[in-house]
Amino acid sequence: MQIPQLQMRSQLGQIAINTNNAKQFISQRQADLTIQQPQAELKIQTKPSKLTIDQSKAWEDMNLMGILRRTEKIAAQGKQEVMNGIARRARQGNQLMKIEHQSNPIQQQSIANAYEHYKSLGIMFIPSTFAVQTNYQPSEIDITVIRNEPIIRAKVNQPQISYQPGDVEISLKQQPELDIWLEA
Repeated sequence: MQIPQLQMRSQLGQIAINTNNAKQFISQRQADLTIQQPQAELKIQTKPSKLTIDQSKAWEDMNLMGILRRTEKIAAQGKQEVMNGIARRARQGNQLMKIEHQSNPIQQQSIANAYEHYKSLGIMFIPSTFAVQTNYQPSEIDITVIRNEPIIRAKVNQPQISYQPGDVEISLKQQPELDIWLEA
């Protein structure tokens, strides 16, 4: 005897999923940038240099001087000669007062007063060394710089965004199926 058998056959259902990806586009223009640099302010102040040359001593050494200076010089020489003469006479008077000291002042004074003194010979540099006086004051320079800051202007451009949303499609690709039968 045969027993009937219950037979089953099943088929799974299948789902189909189709996706369309989302798309996003972002673009942004570069920022608008302007830069200005004002010129620096430069001030230069100069005090000029000064050179003074005094050659009056050199002119005097060469006996080329003004009348006032020549008069002063001759007066000073005359005064000095008078003082030398007074000193010589006082000295000789003292010698004559002390005649009793076994000396012969009259003979000595006669010889000294009889002959003029010779002038010394020698090389004289005309004008004398360092007769020309110079004085130099260098110039002074004052430099002032005022720095001006740059002027920077920046304008940010907003980004442009384009978005296309994605899409998901779900469908039944294969229907589920269950067959049951009896087999003898």
